[in-house]
Amino acid sequence: MEFRPCIDIHDGKVKQIVGGSLGAAGAMENFVATQDAAFYAEFYRRHEVNGGHVILLNKEGTKEYEATKAQAILALKQFPDGLQVGGGITPENALDYLRAGASKVIVTSYVFHDGQLDYENMKKITNKVGKEHLVLDLSCRSKLNDYYIVTNRWQNYTGVVLNEDLLEDLEKYAAEYLIHAVDVEGKASGIEEKVAYMLGNYNGIPVTYAGGVHSYSDLQLLKQLGKNRVNVTIGSALDLFGGTMKFEEVLDYCLQS
Repeated sequence: MEFRPCIDIHDGKVKQIVGGSLGAAGAMENFVATQDAAFYAEFYRRHEVNGGHVILLNKEGTKEYEATKAQAILALKQFPDGLQVGGGITPENALDYLRAGASKVIVTSYVFHDGQLDYENMKKITNKVGKEHLVLDLSCRSKLNDYYIVTNRWQNYTGVVLNEDLLEDLEKYAAEYLIHAVDVEGKASGIEEKVAYMLGNYNGIPVTYAGGVHSYSDLQLLKQLGKNRVNVTIGSALDLFGGTMKFEEVLDYCLQS
């Protein structure tokens, strides 16, 4: 298990939000940073923690988007090749972020159309950036005893169920998966055990899980269910974002076999 840091940016500021609350009217906030995104990128660079994700939470075309994008670029330039970036990524802008320093781009909505996977768009983005530079965000929410991938800042259910077969099918297009369990994201209420178990049974390209981790018992459970091969992101519970879990202790814990 590796620890993967995060820098979530909304309205030009680094924040931690309740995941399912994000919409046109804003979001429920757990934490708003006084430091900018470059501060966190430099912190992760200094600690040599690679593979974190920078997420733009504003929709492109809104007045807040440009401030959020500027913060994302600052972070990428502060830690070249150390961070991934997601939020409104398309073939038209993906190379801009890679040139700015992103190691990989993270894609969700672009590869879905009318609630289904758009394999033509999948091929376009993979061909544009290369499989080695692409992360598929397959974040999910519970419905009818399954976990369905959600798009448009986690507000829209697709008709696609997240399972091992899907992960095996899509791994030819990407280098990694990022999966937020949206129903528990930002709530510090414990992990989504069924999602963690399913990810632990998958043994392909690297997977990072996010959602609900707020204690070392949560980390231990994720390590157990994920068979020590599912990576983890912690947001609101981390001391960097006002939580009680100390960054250095989390790093050490994740490295333990």
